[in-house]
Amino acid sequence: MDNGRLTDLERRIAALVTPTIEGLGYELVRVLMAGGRDGRLQIMAERLDGAAMSVDDCAAISRSVSAVLDVEDPIPHAYELEVSSPGIDRPLTRRKDWTRWAGHVARVELAEPVDGRRRVKGVILGLEDDVARLRMDEGGEIAVPLSAVHRAKLVLTDALIEESSKSDDAGAASRATASAH
Repeated sequence: MDNGRLTDLERRIAALVTPTIEGLGYELVRVLMAGGRDGRLQIMAERLDGAAMSVDDCAAISRSVSAVLDVEDPIPHAYELEVSSPGIDRPLTRRKDWTRWAGHVARVELAEPVDGRRRVKGVILGLEDDVARLRMDEGGEIAVPLSAVHRAKLVLTDALIEESSKSDDAGAASRATASAH
């Protein structure tokens, strides 16, 4: 996971759970702590072999990650653990996502303006030297440094659905939820 916009807690959780997730044959896509106290910890992962995630995959990750978090106890309050797949309109959190999903439409929110814009929507053209290039809906191209990206995700389009169907990922976000404290 390459996203530099993680909080210190999210970064620590990612460091704690990544070896376990990878050991099970998955890759961490995103860690998100939402809701503050009594919040929700979202762990998003995908299979290393590229196959579609199942509810059983999410449950296996949830059991293993729960054990790690119970021992390490990095979260100082009650939370609900949610393990899910990225789904079709997945977040773009890693450098490789900008290359893998070239040709598809993304919506990008920027932490700092690029060319006077805080939001960009367009077709991903690729990644060069940590700068994502997009062809904007209204025409023209924009170069967005990954360091300026606050949040980015794919936009659900017919082309994306078709590609996801081909890879045997119908895009249903498998999800398993467990409570922890």
